[in-house]
Amino acid sequence: MSKHDDDHFRLNLGRPKARGEGGTRFITRVLRASARGGHPIGRVLRSQGSRPGPKLGRGHVASRMAGGWLSPRARRAIIKTRLVVAKRSSPRSTARHLRYIERDGVTREGGWGQLYGPANDDVDAKAFEDRVRGDRHQFRLIVSPEDAVEIGDLKPFTRELMAQAERDLGTHLDWVAVDHWDTEHPHSHIVLRGADESGRDLIIAREYIASGMRARASELATVWLGERTEREIRAALIREVQQERWTSLDRDIQGQAREGAIDLRADAIDVEGRHRRALLIGRLDRLADMGLAEKTEPGLWHLNPDVEPTLRTMGERGDIIRTMQRAFTRGEREFTILNPLRMAAPIVGRIAAKGLADELHDRGYLIVDGIDGRAHYAALARSVDIADLPIGGVVELLGASDPRAADRTIAAVADRGLYKTSTHLALSKAGAHGHDDPEGFVEAHVRRLEALRRVGIVARIAEGVWKVPDDLPERGRRYDAERADGVLVEIRSQLTIKQQIRAMGATWLDRQLLSRSERLSLQGFGAQVKEALRDREVFLVEQGLAERREQEVILSRNLLATLRLRELQATGAAIESETGLTYRSVMDGEHVTGVYRRSLMLASGRFAMLDDGIGFTLVPWRPVVERRLGQSVSALVRGEHVSWKFGRKLGLSI
Repeated sequence: MSKHDDDHFRLNLGRPKARGEGGTRFITRVLRASARGGHPIGRVLRSQGSRPGPKLGRGHVASRMAGGWLSPRARRAIIKTRLVVAKRSSPRSTARHLRYIERDGVTREGGWGQLYGPANDDVDAKAFEDRVRGDRHQFRLIVSPEDAVEIGDLKPFTRELMAQAERDLGTHLDWVAVDHWDTEHPHSHIVLRGADESGRDLIIAREYIASGMRARASELATVWLGERTEREIRAALIREVQQERWTSLDRDIQGQAREGAIDLRADAIDVEGRHRRALLIGRLDRLADMGLAEKTEPGLWHLNPDVEPTLRTMGERGDIIRTMQRAFTRGEREFTILNPLRMAAPIVGRIAAKGLADELHDRGYLIVDGIDGRAHYAALARSVDIADLPIGGVVELLGASDPRAADRTIAAVADRGLYKTSTHLALSKAGAHGHDDPEGFVEAHVRRLEALRRVGIVARIAEGVWKVPDDLPERGRRYDAERADGVLVEIRSQLTIKQQIRAMGATWLDRQLLSRSERLSLQGFGAQVKEALRDREVFLVEQGLAERREQEVILSRNLLATLRLRELQATGAAIESETGLTYRSVMDGEHVTGVYRRSLMLASGRFAMLDDGIGFTLVPWRPVVERRLGQSVSALVRGEHVSWKFGRKLGLSI
């Protein structure tokens, strides 16, 4: 080799993941050498739930660098993250979540939220849904800077944070966000696609999700606003002394406690230490007042082992009470927080307010003004979509503490394990169950049977005939308890009480007039219902559907069927003029077939429009049919009850 080639050499590259001496991979030899040298890299990586290589995910290096320069006075931020896997969630999950975060009342002015992105203040939600559709997963984040009010407009903050995340992760990120100002802590909801700029799955390191991104948000807030002053820090800690929630002082106390005992008898040397000690003593005295700590001697306390879960529960309860107080600005109410496993009976009332109890998991809540005169807070089951529950509508809240009355009735009517709607209807008309709306009463039981059929507890063996187990009430109760991650809801009317008074349709008020089974309070919604019932009687007399005899009002026979028929005929005539199709009313017991075009919300309930190409019919809607929009369906109608059958889409020749 010539002297001019001394600095030249040629690499002889092997295959990727090729094995070297002894048949071991190079990375394996590195890990073994590090372990012999006292630096067990592999053990550290395994303790973090990852192995070396691409499976660590993007951002594992940046997560170790983020927040390195921050001092204890840095601005704080909270970031909550949820990984949503497409195959484990509903196909409508993204659309539903975007609808939640764009809901009304979330802006500073109380208006609708608006999606924005990296460079656009008005993002098309449908276009984003289309891009997300093929992704394996997505990330949903809530970013809440502690000093969001001082930051002001959160859009620039969110954009700069996501730009930093792009640099940390080494790829372009496709995301949308909505800012919420409807809580004590303003925050941003971010939906991030689970795909990188090349279209491959975006894998983010666990540590970046857990701490790295939060550190970046803290860095950004600190740069924008400067570090917290000593005065700000002290004021925040002083407020924590009296709070009925889990605080940073409680974390400090828990960290210093030894076997439940905390000793603060020794005085601190410096001024800062003495101030901190005074705060901890004040907090411990407050915990003792709440029964969560015991002062055994001056400067020595013993903590209740349940102090953390108790304080967290108290904090949640305090948030709920404040939410309920905002919903009822006039008049005093007795507030109750419903537990689905301890509800003695269903609650009927008006929806006074609604929102998300868990914004990350789209779990809603309702505040219901009950006919019992009390205000009820209900954290709903995850299966309940609050978008379908209108403010002012009438609902029934259901728990799972005891077997349902419907299950007990079905078991009592069943003969040798067979329940027949015809038998139940005959018994109801004969007054066996003391109900003035036999058809509606039986229909409610059929809806329950349909729900139990879908989980295999009962079986439908023929139209109107069901095979039920002998222990149906108990099996039904266990089924409800398993689903009781929250309170269940049944809509009794989409219309407000005021709208129902003069509605030409079979309303919830009409059912109350017929049954008179609900006990109405003299205050709150109960008093409103009593007044509305009197006004509804006046309207029915005007329409010739009731007759006043001295102090008593006699309702006409088949009142509900008559009101429903009148409303359907009026609605059908309106659709005729709009579409040119001919409306055809459905006879009781008739089979109808057609393409499901849309649903209509009427006073008598929700109805499905079936188009057979020549005319159309209106039949009672059920949730199961919504997935068949634009497809051919068949229905058997019996009064307000309908049985659906699904087949292939019909051609134009049908």
